[in-house]
Amino acid sequence: MELDEITPLLWQATGETAVMVGWATLFTVLLGLPLGVALVALDKDGLRPMPALKGAIGVVVNVGRSLPFLVLMIALIPFTRVVVGSSIGTEAMVVPLTVGAVPFFARLVETALREVGRDVVQAAQAMGTGKLAIIRKVLLPEAFPGLVAGLTVTVVALIGYSAMAGVIGGGGLGDLAKRYGYERFETGVMVAVVIVLIIVVQLIQSLGDHVARRLSHK
Repeated sequence: MELDEITPLLWQATGETAVMVGWATLFTVLLGLPLGVALVALDKDGLRPMPALKGAIGVVVNVGRSLPFLVLMIALIPFTRVVVGSSIGTEAMVVPLTVGAVPFFARLVETALREVGRDVVQAAQAMGTGKLAIIRKVLLPEAFPGLVAGLTVTVVALIGYSAMAGVIGGGGLGDLAKRYGYERFETGVMVAVVIVLIIVVQLIQSLGDHVARRLSHK
């Protein structure tokens, strides 16, 4: 294929990938952030110790992280049909992308929050600050650089997951590489997809690292 034929296909596929990753990132933050906070707050040394509940949440998170994404996509096909009404297409892929990324991001949130010094939390407690206020005004702000770094890693992982989604008709760059690069032996398309993915990942990683460094220096 000529460059003028590949370019519109690349733009369309990149747009589909951006939609999938964008929505999945939003839902991952909305679900994964409170899950990560719960893993810290419910620990035996946390703000609201409930080891049994924390253990149960930890098991669920570990199970979610242990499943390869391709297996997870196939296993979630019935659930995806219920939620979206279809198991293929860009919108449908947001469901397995989110389910796959939430446990991953939750653990990164947990790690970032645990790096906040205990003395900071204890000082807030000594001032009579409530538990929710400590989370909102102490833990999350102090851990923000680590949270940004964790989110960056998650977005990069989601881009990789979205490429795999093309295997079962998810659209995006992975689907373009499969339909043209693999099935039609169009080497130029495959090379173009790889180059676009590398550029996108590098841009996101560089932006995330820059923001995290700026926040850590404040």
